[in-house]
Amino acid sequence: MEGIGRIVALGENASGFAVGDRVAWVYVPGSYAERIVAPKAALVPVPDRIDDHTAAAMMMQGLTASHFATDFYPVQPGDVALVHAAAGDLGQLLSQIVRLRGGSVIGRVSSQAKVAAARAAGADHVLVDSEGQFTEQVLALTKGEGVHVVFDGSGPATFTGSLASLRRSGTSCWYAPVLGGPGPIDIMSLPRSIKLGDAVCSGHISTPELMRERTARLFDWVATGDLKIGIGGIYPLTDTARAHADMEARRSTGKLLLIPRPGG
Repeated sequence: MEGIGRIVALGENASGFAVGDRVAWVYVPGSYAERIVAPKAALVPVPDRIDDHTAAAMMMQGLTASHFATDFYPVQPGDVALVHAAAGDLGQLLSQIVRLRGGSVIGRVSSQAKVAAARAAGADHVLVDSEGQFTEQVLALTKGEGVHVVFDGSGPATFTGSLASLRRSGTSCWYAPVLGGPGPIDIMSLPRSIKLGDAVCSGHISTPELMRERTARLFDWVATGDLKIGIGGIYPLTDTARAHADMEARRSTGKLLLIPRPGG
């Protein structure tokens, strides 16, 4: 649903862009292709200082991480965040944005092999856990208080532990539509006045103006070196199945890119 390219033709009344413009997009189904038809509202101009691979790698996860840490839960200086899947493409961006806003990060990864990637993205502490047994370590690191916010996209296996890792009035940012939800929740059972919400990226870019404004901020962060985009692999479009297999097997630690043409 995302990518980067140049405009080769314009539809009627498609003002604001010209043939040859370099643009990136998100939420355009069918993007595994050499050419696509995209609505104007989904496109953003890409500045020359951002290379193609970086722009392609940052759209969905960059806007999602921006939503989570600046909109859904605006991280404040001194906040402590628990970031699940901290070595993944989204987790790396989340950790960096939390640090940009003055917070600190406890990152959780599934294997020792992913610790270095999580630390490089800014995690102050990295927990290795594949069974959902992390709460005690989080509480120990926060002197029993818990974290201000949990960014949890790891599915039902981590839901209870994430809630238990929050301090009083903490916030759980839940984003696991692919892995499924935790089941029915009795709101009266939520402890310590915590807040729980399902964060949806589309709410962050609900208008073309917001889409361009928030993407431009990401481009600025990248251009100044404040946000680094991790690319975990580059594949020709004909190797899409292999890219998916590598992702499903958790062999990657960053964004995977598909290149429609050799040399692209």
